[in-house]
Amino acid sequence: MVTASSPVSLSLVTDQVFARLRDEIVNGQLSAGDRLRIRDIAARLGTSAMPVREAIQRLEEAGLANRVPHRGAVVRGADLTDLLHIYEIRLVLEVEAARAGAAVVTEPAVTSMAAALGAMREAVNQGNVIEALDQDEQLLRRLYTAQPNRHLVEIIEKLWRQCRVFKIVGAEAAQRTRDLTLWTYQGRLLQAARTQDAEAAVEVTRESLLSARERIQRQLSSLGQPAADGHLAAVENQHLPDNPSLTARGRTT
Repeated sequence: MVTASSPVSLSLVTDQVFARLRDEIVNGQLSAGDRLRIRDIAARLGTSAMPVREAIQRLEEAGLANRVPHRGAVVRGADLTDLLHIYEIRLVLEVEAARAGAAVVTEPAVTSMAAALGAMREAVNQGNVIEALDQDEQLLRRLYTAQPNRHLVEIIEKLWRQCRVFKIVGAEAAQRTRDLTLWTYQGRLLQAARTQDAEAAVEVTRESLLSARERIQRQLSSLGQPAADGHLAAVENQHLPDNPSLTARGRTT
């Protein structure tokens, strides 16, 4: 049983509850759509309601849960087909955002990207996957917002939230096997931004997204999800257009 009698200990208990629930979501013990009932979780983990409430709020902020009217917080989820469709759209939109952003990115934005890269690497060294992913997204956000289309960035950020759980699964798996590949693209993207090399930014962005999707696909398959290899191969071999356009390719009804 974990109890808290001070602000410091309450924070520690919240961290523990958050880590426990996050692991249960990532490992499939809590399934998509499962309700996160504060009293039930508090009783199961042997703590009070307050740290559970705060932990659930952090799960929502991390994209692992969302609030549903009349049901409260539930585990966020998407099946493998949804994930592949999300990555198809991310490829199109983020390649364009990287191209347009790198061409006009300013020195202050590059400096901010460099700061995010440093913070990301520190988080990786500390084994803090959530913080590393947050800093990765901050680096990308600074590049993407250099271009003038704010609606493009808003859509991309929404897609990030939709696939957050899968990003965590892939990053956690890479961390366990000491595979640092997914943390190498950001430095190359920063270099492309520094030189305003739009084509280099496109190449890094495309390579990173394809690699991340393959890694998440393998991890989900290991958890018993269907492989959908034919769909994955078809997407990888397709030519991405120079300008973003949402099409119905690969869409199921």
